[in-house]
This record gives sequence, C-alpha cells and structure tokens, in this order.
Amino acid sequence: MDFDLNDEQKEIKRVANELLTSRSPFSKVREAADAGEYDPALWSELVELGWPGIAVSAEYGGQELGAVGLAVLLEALGYACAATPFYSTATAAAVIEATGTREQRSRWLPALASGEATAGIGTRELAADALRAAVIVLLDGDDAAVVARSTADVQELVAIDPTRRFATVSGDGEPLGAGAVDRVRAALAAEVVGVCQRALEMTLEYVKDRKQFGVPVGSFQAVSHRCAQMLLQTESARSAAYFAAWAADADPDRLPEGAALAAAAAADGGREVTASAIQAHGGIGFTWEADVHWLYKRAQLDTALLGGAGRHRAALARLGAARARGSVGAGAA
Repeated sequence: MDFDLNDEQKEIKRVANELLTSRSPFSKVREAADAGEYDPALWSELVELGWPGIAVSAEYGGQELGAVGLAVLLEALGYACAATPFYSTATAAAVIEATGTREQRSRWLPALASGEATAGIGTRELAADALRAAVIVLLDGDDAAVVARSTADVQELVAIDPTRRFATVSGDGEPLGAGAVDRVRAALAAEVVGVCQRALEMTLEYVKDRKQFGVPVGSFQAVSHRCAQMLLQTESARSAAYFAAWAADADPDRLPEGAALAAAAAADGGREVTASAIQAHGGIGFTWEADVHWLYKRAQLDTALLGGAGRHRAALARLGAARARGSVGAGAA
C-alpha cells in the first residue's frame, strides 16, 4: 500500500502553498480579522483554480479529486489560517456529492463547484460561514441535513476566532445520507493538521532564536520536550486525518473508524499544540501583536466544531466492541 500522495496531489499541495504564502500572509489574515470580512481577492483566485469543486464530479463542474485532494487543500489553508469561506464551501460540496440525492446534487453542486455560491457548515449553535451562504450543511449528532439559506433563520454569532464568520441556524432541511458527518469531521481534521504544523514551525523558529543566559531557550530540556510533544501530536493528527480521507475515497466501510480517529486526534492535538505554542513564545505569545494567537483561536473553534475528543473516543470504543462481537460470532459459527 502506498502511503504517499500521488503526483497530482503533490502538485496541488505545492501550488496551494505557494499561492497562500504570497496571498495570505499573517498581515492579510490580520486585515481580514480586523475588517470582519473575508479577502475577496483570495477567494477569486481559489475559484479560478477550480478548488471549491475539488471533490465534486465533472458532471457538476468539479475536478473529481476526492477527499484526499480536499484534505491536501484544507491542510494548506489551515497552515495559512486563511480568511476565506473555502472550508465550508468545498466540504459542503464534497459531502453533498458523496451523500446527497440526485436532486440535491443537481440543485447545489454547480454553483458551489464554480464558486458562484458559498456554503455554511456546522451545528445549529455554531455554523461556520452560514450567514451569507446559499446552502448550509447542518449537523445534529451523527445526522446531517442540507438546508437552504432562504428558508432558515440565521443570526450572526461573534466568536473568539475573527478569521472565520460564524452564525446560529434555525430551520429544517432535507436529510443527507450515511457518512455525511464523518466526511465533515475528516475534512476539518485536515485543516487542524495545517494549523498544528504552522504552530510547531513558528515555535521552533522562536525557541532557536530566543536566548536566555546566552543560550537558545530551545536547548532547555523542558522546552525541547514540549516541542517534541507538539511534533508527536501534529504527526498523529496528520496520519489520522489522511487515513480518514483515504477511507472516504477507497473504503467507506472504514470511514466511521477513520473519522473518529481523525476527530479525536485533531481535537486534542489542535488545542494542545497551539496552547503549547503560546506558552513556548513566553510573554510575547499572549499579546495581540504575536501572530500565533490566530492559530490558537482557529484551533479552539475547530475543536468545538469537531465536538471534542471524548465523544470520538467513545465512538471508537463502540466500533471496537461491535467488531469484537462480530469476530466472536463468526468464530462460534
């Protein structure tokens, strides 16, 4: 089994990293957060590349590159902490493509894939990008529904992460099929991987340069151990996120397990890695001027959208118990 990205996925990653380095530095993130608006120029470039429809079939104007292709982009946008409705729009499109009815796909996917319309995604209490969306993928436990924005009561919600717009949602929609929520969690886990990677790199750069008593603080055992733990959690989240994305494309029967693993690893890793980054930056890490706080805030809201790690560990326990009962039953037979 090949655990690496294929050539096309590697090229997407390269282009995304180059684009976001030049178009979405932290200065742009700060501008968008201060203005309370997304960067329209960045969104236009993402649309021109066809990326909102990366996991949508060609029939509806997409690129047919699946959940792994989407994960590659979401990791890159998480790394940049980009202020854009891409996560919600591309993930909603991917979920509707995979779990929606023919009518739902025909109604929503052409506009989402082309970037003509955007989507919201989340729970009734915390929905990302729902305020100006055309359609909302609404999560309720392990069920999901697609809700037309025109039929919903959507109210702006001011959250601690000003790089993303949030809202509360009231209204009923049409149910999506099995696996919708798992696909949302797998996609969000990929974004968290990017957030963690950026927090880790910023921390390593800082502790190598910052000196106390004439030596880099990174040489202190407590600091180096913290950085090692950040690396472990980042790589654990990455492995789990890409396993979930692979399962969504190649082995949907394993998606519930993969999504639970990815959500648990991302919920814990995102919160702890970014908190460690704040701590390792010392006093400056707690200031508004230090860019590391954008990553911390994004991770907190992503964790809230994921639903916390505990519920996903419980889901893994249930899946393991069910598998064990099946094995025992098969052996007895």
